[in-house]
Amino acid sequence: MFTSDDYEKFRALRVTHVATRFEELINDESYDQLTPERLFLTAVDDALDARRANRIEKLIRQAGFPIPTASIAEIDYREGRGINPNRMKRYASHDWKTEPTNLLISSPTGGGKTYLICAIGIAACEREHEVLYMRMDDLARKLVIARGDGIAHQDLLAKLANADLLIIDDFLTVGIDPNAASDLFAILADREHRLPTMIASQTGPDYWAQALPDRVAADSIVNRLANNARTIKLGEVDMRRQRSQEARQTGGFWE
Repeated sequence: MFTSDDYEKFRALRVTHVATRFEELINDESYDQLTPERLFLTAVDDALDARRANRIEKLIRQAGFPIPTASIAEIDYREGRGINPNRMKRYASHDWKTEPTNLLISSPTGGGKTYLICAIGIAACEREHEVLYMRMDDLARKLVIARGDGIAHQDLLAKLANADLLIIDDFLTVGIDPNAASDLFAILADREHRLPTMIASQTGPDYWAQALPDRVAADSIVNRLANNARTIKLGEVDMRRQRSQEARQTGGFWE
């Protein structure tokens, strides 16, 4: 129906997807009863849906989640975990840019923190927020390395400061270099009251204040994270052990 010259025009107008979908609908007999106007509007809606799906897929990929299939719908709400479906639904539909409140998630090792923050982060991507996931030790290493190149260092700081939602996992599980701590202060100061940060840690603010190398910077970092934050304290259920035990009970498990 459309010629190659037609598609060149569509590309110039950036409506190639609409034209392709419109042609598919015209050739589909199940849509014969629709008017040309309705066919065209359906093609536009379908193209917009496809564009949005591609953007969400790209946002999830670029975020760097270690569990890119995590889902709010698949969270385990068994007794003792300290979370409930209603609260998670609120996080799934939360507009992080409109309400830049931090989220602090804590639990002992194996409590399922990483899955939870990935699920919440992916839900944010599905609402078309730009999310950036970093594990604390990897973040500290990148900051130290970037200091060797002034432009790269500023680019990294800007990227961390301007993500719609910044997620830092395993926060202060290991020590941090004073220079990296200084950079972390600059990032959080830039994000304060502007963009939210999500923290997952085995410890809490009292420990962070002691673990950070510079007391003044430590107080500022902890203050910025904790004083404008919601908290989730996961229970004592060791989800890593639970998953391992459940896997051993499946028919295909072998050792």
